[in-house]
Amino acid sequence: MITKEFGQRLKELRNKSGISQEKFALKIGMDRTYYASVEAGRRNIALQNIKKIADGFGITLSELFKDVGTFNKKE
Repeated sequence: MITKEFGQRLKELRNKSGISQEKFALKIGMDRTYYASVEAGRRNIALQNIKKIADGFGITLSELFKDVGTFNKKE
């Protein structure tokens, strides 16, 4: 499911940056519980919030979605 893959990608990026969910959510102006549910793949997030997350990581939208949606693709 794409929401799970996207959440896993966010968690990976956040862990690489060494920041907690709480601190990252605060940094991007998002409620921690909302952000946690996005990372857990339980939320279908709006584009505006996706852009906030990309900006928070200092990356482009395409970088944010790197490898998301390719998990179930057949080669």
